[in-house]
Amino acid sequence: MDRTALLLSLRLATWTTLVLLGAGLPIAWWLATSRWRWKFLVEAVVALPLVLPPTVLGFYLLLALGPRGPLGGVFESLLGTTLPFSFGGLLVASVLYSLPFSVQPFTAALAGVDRRLLEASWCLGVSRFQTFLRVALPLAAPGILSGMVLTFAHTLGEFGVVLMVGGNLEGRTRTASISIYDSVQALDYASAGRTSLVLLVFSFAVLALTYGLQRRVWAPWPARS
Repeated sequence: MDRTALLLSLRLATWTTLVLLGAGLPIAWWLATSRWRWKFLVEAVVALPLVLPPTVLGFYLLLALGPRGPLGGVFESLLGTTLPFSFGGLLVASVLYSLPFSVQPFTAALAGVDRRLLEASWCLGVSRFQTFLRVALPLAAPGILSGMVLTFAHTLGEFGVVLMVGGNLEGRTRTASISIYDSVQALDYASAGRTSLVLLVFSFAVLALTYGLQRRVWAPWPARS
């Protein structure tokens, strides 16, 4: 079992989840409350990674983040390093690829908050930002937590995008999914099986937790008739 790759995947999934929690909540709040006519275009952009092949997204990210790309050139001039084939590049790619897995659950949870409660808070003189923190977030907490769990699990199993942007550098960009692929190519099925089993068990636990949050398993079990 490739423990280094597993730890790198856990690190990448943790940072991706934290970044999308900070960046995804404002987007989700705007999508849940905005009545802009062309809002569906923003929704389409957010959902694009769901249908776009990972290699296509990885290719365009590689061009954008490269030394001659619009983002990579600025980053290199400021910090003196490049994003492709680095952990920073992996993080950017993972954030973009996992965007719908956080924003869509966040949006659904925030849209489910009773608007009358929000309007009552506004009428009492509470600012929109404070209303978001004190009213919307607590009520939408289960859905937000589900989005965070799904984002973490999805990032843990990424393959195409991280391979395109990060390559396969041991200890730097080789994630668990890439390690499994390498082991299979080397006919080392025992190592691939152990790493795959860890991801399988973890993925099942994550899905069970997510569905449990959605069904509110902590509520009293309904009595049988």
